[in-house]
This record gives sequence, C-alpha cells and structure tokens, in this order.
Amino acid sequence: MDMATPTGPWFPGVANAVSRALLLGWILIQVARASGTADVTVPYNLVWKSTNFKTILEWEPKPVNHVYIVQISHRLRNWKNKCYFTTDTECDLTDEIVKDVKQTYLARVLVMPANATSYAGEHMYTKSPEFTPYLDTNLGQPTIQSFEQVGTKLNVTVQDARTLVKMNGTFLSLRDVFGEDLSYTLYYWKASSTGKKAVKSNTNEFLIDVDKGENYCFSVQAVIPSRKVNQKSPESPIECSGHGKSVFKDKFFIIGAVVFVAIIFIATLSLCLYKCKKARAKQNSKNSPFSVA
Repeated sequence: MDMATPTGPWFPGVANAVSRALLLGWILIQVARASGTADVTVPYNLVWKSTNFKTILEWEPKPVNHVYIVQISHRLRNWKNKCYFTTDTECDLTDEIVKDVKQTYLARVLVMPANATSYAGEHMYTKSPEFTPYLDTNLGQPTIQSFEQVGTKLNVTVQDARTLVKMNGTFLSLRDVFGEDLSYTLYYWKASSTGKKAVKSNTNEFLIDVDKGENYCFSVQAVIPSRKVNQKSPESPIECSGHGKSVFKDKFFIIGAVVFVAIIFIATLSLCLYKCKKARAKQNSKNSPFSVA
C-alpha cells in the first residue's frame, strides 16, 4: 500500500515551531556575541608623537577587560604585529619607521579579550592617520656647540642633533638625514637691548658682524623650508657672549678666596700648635726635679 503524503492541520504547526526555534537560536547567538563585547570600546584618538624620528603611537581608552595589539604597514606591504597583548595605550614604532623615513606608514590598534593567546580571527580595530616620517616628525630643540666674539665678528656653531636613523651601524644626525633641506636661523641681539635680528644659514656655521665692545645674546632654530607643516623646531637655550668669561672669573675668584682662607686657617692653626707645644715644654722644664732654683 502506498504511503500517503502527510496532510492535515498539524504539519504547518510543526514548520512554524521549527522556524521559531531557529529564530530564537539566532537571537541567542547575537545576544551572546553582544554581551561579550558590550564592555569593549573601540580604540579612538590615534595620534603619532614623533621628534627627530623617535616615534610613538598613542590612543585611548585604557583597557578594562581587553588587551591591544598594534600593527603597522606601509603601502603595498602586509601588516606587521607590534606591542602584543598590551594594556598600555602607546606603542613605540621607531624601529619600524626608521627603516625608510621617506615611506608613508599606517598603523591600526586591534582589540581582543584579556585572556587571548592568539590574534587569529576577526577583531575590532581602528586605523591611524597616515604618517610620513621625513615630512611629519617634529624637529627637536637644537643646541649651540660653540661661539666666539672677536672684535666685530661673532662666530656661532650649531650642534646637529643625533637621530635613531642608522646607516652602516652608525646613527645619523639631522644633517645626514635632511641634507640641504635643513637650514638654521640665528636670532641675535645686544645684551643691553631687546631688538632681535635674524640671519639664515644652510650650514651649521654663522659669522656675523657686530658692534665692537658690545656683548650679544643669541639662540638658534632648525628649519625645513620645503615642508608645509612642522617647519620649525623650538629655539635653543639662549647664550650670551662675555658670560663665559665672567663666569670663569667669578669661579676663579671664589676658588682663590677659598684657597686663601684655607691657607690662613692652616697657618694660624700651625702657629697655635707651635706656641702650645713651646709653652708645654717650658712648663715641663720648670717642674723638673733637676731644674735650678
């Protein structure tokens, strides 16, 4: 006998029950996923902080129940993992960007559970702005290596800052990296006034005309004119001609005074000891039984 196709009012009811069960299962899965990520905040405010190619990526917020992995890449390259499973909100990426400071880099910060042991799979992340070290790193404060004022000539030499960029195992200076793109501006003024003058140089040397018999104060600033932003460094600490000599004289007089006081003290002490010794010897001589009455 042929099996009859099931009919009757009960069959649609079974189909509806299965559909409801599937829908409920899907909803439960979504709720479970949401509950697992409800307290996870996607990283935000990603900022590059870089001076003389020392480069750190910073972001927010501080993690609560999760950790971060930072990845960096430049165009046409795969992502490279840095700062594994960190609870910090910064990552030093200097060793990557100094490999090619003219390349453009992109970083991203991945979020994963605090107990994660692998970064495989899909994770929430936020990308950083693009960063080109040669164009974007800030110029650090320069220093004045030496200066000398003779007559009407003031000679100032600027010390090039060292960077973390390497070539053949040697750290390069700013001049080594930027070459002719780097220039310096010297600001100078009479020590007795506030009127500033400025002169530029494509080298590290300045030789300027000044008034004879006047002391001058000055500072220097590194500049990359070809940049659209971050063109100038902070100004160096101020130096003044004549101060070195006066400080030396002051130190000389202080040292001389200390030495003089020490000599007087030693001489006085020696004289007192001599007189005490002589007086004691005289007293002993009077008390001797062999002394003549």
